[in-house]
Amino acid sequence: MRRVTKIQLFILENLVWVLVILFFLFNAIATESFFTFKNQVNIIFQSSLMGMLVLAQGIVMMVGELDLSIDAILAFAPAMTILFVTTVMPLNPFVAILMTLLLGVLVGFINGFFVARMKSNSFLLTLSTQIVMRGIILFLIPFSIAGLDPAYTYVGRGRLFGEIPVAAVAFILIFLGFEFLFNKTIFGRKFLLTGGNRRASYISGINTNRVIIYAFIIAGLLAAVAGLIATGRQNAVSNGMGSGMVMMAFAGAILGGSSFNGGVGKPIGMLGGALLLGMIDNALTLRGVNVNLVYATKGGLIFLAIMLDRAKDQINDHIMYKENIRRLTSTEDGLEKAS
Repeated sequence: MRRVTKIQLFILENLVWVLVILFFLFNAIATESFFTFKNQVNIIFQSSLMGMLVLAQGIVMMVGELDLSIDAILAFAPAMTILFVTTVMPLNPFVAILMTLLLGVLVGFINGFFVARMKSNSFLLTLSTQIVMRGIILFLIPFSIAGLDPAYTYVGRGRLFGEIPVAAVAFILIFLGFEFLFNKTIFGRKFLLTGGNRRASYISGINTNRVIIYAFIIAGLLAAVAGLIATGRQNAVSNGMGSGMVMMAFAGAILGGSSFNGGVGKPIGMLGGALLLGMIDNALTLRGVNVNLVYATKGGLIFLAIMLDRAKDQINDHIMYKENIRRLTSTEDGLEKAS
């Protein structure tokens, strides 16, 4: 394969980082206060919440499924935990954190079980669980519950060395951990194989149903982590936490290299998608853009992500088509010279 073809494929595979660099350079020059240490830390901090949902959605998309319930899990897991602690039985804050994470895992398992074992449509199934969880939260918590234990909110509110948010550090470490898991371990590679060709993966010996369940469990766990971050930020739980964020999670995952077709995606790319969304939101805020236009911009990003999902496949096919034509032409010329 020619070097130019390798470069083209590399850029296409890492397109999100090209966009991140270009957007960063533009705003470093054009947007006041953007290129400051404090603002860069703030971007990572603000991206941490959405980043957990982007990673959750991206992992489910790897196996060829969708999860519309992650933004509801974000609110449901901490809300049910805090409600239990305040009305039923006081718990050690570390036990409460564990309970929050386990609730996310439980919802993820339920989603995965019905999708994998009962062959339910993941879009409709997770839409229904989202509605159920939102309804329960609205019924049980009509208002917010504030005044939480500092240890419980530490992930979302804590600071290291006085300036570095704990959530920002956790955000980066979690993405790096999953990047290692999905690229350096057999367990992680099974997700891409399952999403790429489920039947072939099953025939080759991969328990594809189990992999799908694992994907939803991980998504539920990450959504619960996002819930801890959101709860810490506002030092309270409310019934509206995370509402509507699932669509932006789709956008971030697709911008980061995932696809509705499954079988592709890297956590490092999803990190780029999350940071790009965070930078766009930050830049619009610094420029004082009207909140309604910010909302419209986010809708445009979702549209862009959908178009990009289709365009990348077509561009990749075109690059490989041109490369194969060149090879065939070279082979034919070589045969003519030899004869």
